[in-house]
Amino acid sequence: MAMSVMKSLRRIFSEKIAEIDQTRLVYLLSLVVGLISSLAAAVLKNSIHYTGKILTGGITPESGSYHYFIYPILGIFLTALFVKYIVKDNIEHGVSRVLHAISRKKSRIKSHNNWTSLLASTVTIGFGGSVGAEAPIVLTGSSIGSTVGRYFGLNYRYVTLLIGCGAAGAVSGIFKAPIAGIVFTLEVLLLDLTMSSIVPLLISSVTAATVAWFLMGDEVLLSFTITGPLNMQNIPWYLLLGVITGLVSVYFTRLTLFIEARYKKIRNMYIRILSGGLVVGILVFLFPAFYGEGYDAIMLLLKGESVSLFQNSLFSRLGSGYLVFILFFLCLILLKVVASSSTTGAGGVGGIFAPTLFLGGMTGFLTASILNEFALIDLPDNRFVLVGMAGTMSAVMHAPLTAIFLIAEITGGYSLLIPLIITSTIAYITIKGFERHSIYHIQLAERGELITHDKNQAVLTMMDWKKEIERDLITVHASDNLGELVKTISKSTRNIFPVVDEYNIFQGVVHLDDVREIMFNSDLYDTVKVRELMTIPPVYLDLEEKVETVMDAFTKSDVWNLPVLDKGYYVGFVSKSRIFGTYRDLLVQFSGE
Repeated sequence: MAMSVMKSLRRIFSEKIAEIDQTRLVYLLSLVVGLISSLAAAVLKNSIHYTGKILTGGITPESGSYHYFIYPILGIFLTALFVKYIVKDNIEHGVSRVLHAISRKKSRIKSHNNWTSLLASTVTIGFGGSVGAEAPIVLTGSSIGSTVGRYFGLNYRYVTLLIGCGAAGAVSGIFKAPIAGIVFTLEVLLLDLTMSSIVPLLISSVTAATVAWFLMGDEVLLSFTITGPLNMQNIPWYLLLGVITGLVSVYFTRLTLFIEARYKKIRNMYIRILSGGLVVGILVFLFPAFYGEGYDAIMLLLKGESVSLFQNSLFSRLGSGYLVFILFFLCLILLKVVASSSTTGAGGVGGIFAPTLFLGGMTGFLTASILNEFALIDLPDNRFVLVGMAGTMSAVMHAPLTAIFLIAEITGGYSLLIPLIITSTIAYITIKGFERHSIYHIQLAERGELITHDKNQAVLTMMDWKKEIERDLITVHASDNLGELVKTISKSTRNIFPVVDEYNIFQGVVHLDDVREIMFNSDLYDTVKVRELMTIPPVYLDLEEKVETVMDAFTKSDVWNLPVLDKGYYVGFVSKSRIFGTYRDLLVQFSGE
């Protein structure tokens, strides 16, 4: 009875929805996605906050407590078991998984991602894993967008747009930064900037930010208000900070990829958990600032309480001299990447968003501190902390606009806008000299799976040319005579016949036009061999070729069909008409025209 009622309601609801114009429907769904994404962000942020508070509430913040050693190991262990035995899917590196879904899975993100990343990252970060919650919530928001879009039967373009709305809503909700949420989607997810896409993103992002204001207090948010005017005499030092944060970001990017690759080589899950967990546990034990996202440490710097951050570490036992103080912050910068990449490499779930901000904040503070000490100037520490955060985010993520607007929004104004633009731009230019792609994009780009703002390149990335291979052609052998070839032709509806040997190694091709004049001359049936009639194609394609190579081969060669081989073995043929037909269809689908 209840089931029949539900089906009836769903049918009536679907009929009403079908009457709505597609554009208006997307506007409505973008509001829904933004609302749900912000609720998810609130749940995740509060879950992490209160999990950490419960676990560490009874211990002092100073290093030396064994809890700081045990908790991260336990959190990584529980997360890894949850992922392996309950989720049974890869949910690490949320932003990269969203990009992969857009480019290779027609924007289909498995529905379990609506909640699994929330739970897994809560355990990882709440127990002290040194990573951020932003990537998991971006994956969650994007998954919500994908689920909603597919539920209402939207096409690839609109589902992708709702994925962007989910990501924008997630970032906007977790930071109360609506502009940063939109720009993040455009810069990092590489969504097309058109009026048809910007309006849903605005709706989703503003909705999420509004909900966040009602649900989350300042206690669980990174927020700080900058007061006072900009001192234009400090502009050269912001230029210097841009170069420094750019170089630090190169170090962070390369070491993160290196360490995670090393952990992947450890096949035994329990050995991987133990080795990575021990590294994280030891680092958090020595530097409690590494516990969780690290925003508490950043807030101490912004409030001018850097000394208490130093005193909560074992370094304070080495003395109170300035060099020890500087060495402490240098260790925070150099070892944060080890703590964060070991957390994810060992099996924890989290992202590099928060570690990047942590790294930038510490770099900005250390730069200002050294300049104040040795250059005898008076640079504002808290401004350099904030601008340093923008510098590393701009460089690591290759997203200068996201960095600029995020820091501007969380500081409650735009008095820092000029330094933010200067440092973020210089940091971005600096890392571009070393890394062509961001840490989110680099592995996808290496596999040829990265969607870009270039529509032509985006369509090529989406194409799976192997699906266009025609494998139903009848093969013949070079030793066959004309009579046997004619029998084969009579059974086929095609006009090309691949020639292979007994091992299926490709030797050539016979075209129907090449035998048309002699195929009815029975006197030649026994004397003419296939090897005398076959031709060698000017180009052949290997199964491992990228789609760009396939398109280029057809463009440069004056043929309509090319053989596809797998290390010399015949696979099938691919035709120019099918390849370019698929390209045109995808281009229309992608552009919505």
